[in-house]
Amino acid sequence: MADTVEFELVSPERLLKSESVEMVVVPGAEGDLGVLPGHSPLIATVRPGVIRIHQGGSVKESIFVAGGFCEVSPERCTVLAEEAMPVGDIDKAAAAKRLEDATAAWQNADDASKAKADMERHVAQAMVAAAG
Repeated sequence: MADTVEFELVSPERLLKSESVEMVVVPGAEGDLGVLPGHSPLIATVRPGVIRIHQGGSVKESIFVAGGFCEVSPERCTVLAEEAMPVGDIDKAAAAKRLEDATAAWQNADDASKAKADMERHVAQAMVAAAG
């Protein structure tokens, strides 16, 4: 069995990352998914949160994702993300403003648009938490 799993992160615009890693931890809708070589096949929804890429026994990189889907096979983990950025690139003030705006939109939303406003609020909350 291989010592690594191929990890790909794809946004609507382009392939953001493609590399061999020891492990990747993805924020799944049902809980965090730790993907190692030989993982059972799986398709899961990704919740807003942080993907952690492990190399050399520790977290090498942390990437915020706003949600999406994850496909896992024994050799590969592919995440299709709606929005993604390195955690270090998150502007704390901009994230806080996004949360403030999203909360206001959610509070003022009619029934038809409440679900969309609620999702944006969850994304903004996760981004603020990721920014620390």
